[in-house]
Amino acid sequence: MNINVTLVGELIAFVVFVMFCMKFVWPPIMAAIEDRQKTIADGLAASERAAKDLELAQDNAKAQLKEAKAQAADIVDAAKKRETQMIEEAAAKAQVEREKIIASGHAEIESERHRAREELRTQVAVLAVAGAEKILDRSIDAAAHSDILDKLVAEL
Repeated sequence: MNINVTLVGELIAFVVFVMFCMKFVWPPIMAAIEDRQKTIADGLAASERAAKDLELAQDNAKAQLKEAKAQAADIVDAAKKRETQMIEEAAAKAQVEREKIIASGHAEIESERHRAREELRTQVAVLAVAGAEKILDRSIDAAAHSDILDKLVAEL
């Protein structure tokens, strides 16, 4: 056999094989490679979008956290104001109640003083009558001389 014929035969077989591969094998492989490249590019784009979305979500979370802190501070301030107001109201009520109790005490003391004075006047009148009896050595009738005793009590 001749080497040239073998080489020419191999060359023809190789060319047929290459044409067959270019016609039937190469297009599906290239399509798969292009699909894979497109999938990878889409994945990278999605990853970039997700990173941007994550950054935006973090910014939103920070803004909401700041807003929540501001609202919490407002609520605490309002609670402190309400607490102060309640304390002031309680102090005012306590002051009013204190004044009522003091006024009631003064009124009770005054009525007790009047009662004591009347009782003392009565006792002084009895003592005055007793002293007058001893001085005069005779009995003074309290019923008969009630107008004198009333004057005496009024003077005391």
